[in-house]
Parts: sequence; C-alpha cells; structure tokens
Amino acid sequence: MDNVGIVVEDLEGTIGFFQELGLELEGRATIEGEWAGRVTGLGDQRVDIAMMRTPDGHSRLELSRFLTPPVITDHRNAPVNSLGYLRVMFAVDDIDDTLEKLRNRGAQLVGEVVRYQDAYRLCYIRGPEGILIGLAQELH
Repeated sequence: MDNVGIVVEDLEGTIGFFQELGLELEGRATIEGEWAGRVTGLGDQRVDIAMMRTPDGHSRLELSRFLTPPVITDHRNAPVNSLGYLRVMFAVDDIDDTLEKLRNRGAQLVGEVVRYQDAYRLCYIRGPEGILIGLAQELH
C-alpha cells in the first residue's frame, strides 16, 4: 500500500494534528488540470494535498482539500458501522499520553479505552473534522 487518502476542509489544522501523532510532513502540492480529473473522474479539478509519513517510514496519509469541484458528501459524523466508512489505526507507545496530546488538538474519545486480553489497550477518537482514528498500545 502506498497511502490512505483523507479529504478535509482544514488542511493546516489536520496537518498539525497528525504531526502531534508523530507523522512527518513529507511534502505539499496543488494538483490540478485535466490529467488529474481523468484519474479521479471529476473532470477539471484543483486540490491542495499534503503527504504525511508515519514514523516507521512504511506508510503515508494523503490529506486533500478540494478547491474545485466542491465537496459533495460529508461522512465526518458517520458512526463506526457505516458502510464504506474508513478509520485509520495507529500503534502508539503510550495511549494515555497520546490521548492527552491529541485532546489539546480537539480530539474526542468515541467510547472508552479498553483492554483486549493481555495484548493491547485500544480506543477510537474523533480527530479534526470528525475523522475517525484508532489508537492501539501493545502491552508487553
């Protein structure tokens, strides 16, 4: 897998949120023109993107803010069991510390932090713009 794409309205705020989670801003660009629209099926489009790389260097998030055409559907408040809904899960060293840092950036706990056997502590949070994110702390 090369990357996971997330469409947002507040690109700057979302970049800051994922930087707090430990991702590094790899690069930014404006993608536009007829060639890009042929790939996405949207026709003539203009989109600001930011590529964020995970700390291990193996995965990336592509954050996109569409300028044209306008966004037509909003899934930000969809529940976890919505069809086609995507959540991204991150492995963290200390779930409590991570939650504290992300709460300072507006994250809200969806349910509770739970323990799965003697293997993990897990939770879901809503990040910027309602993006659903999972956090997993491996127990040793």
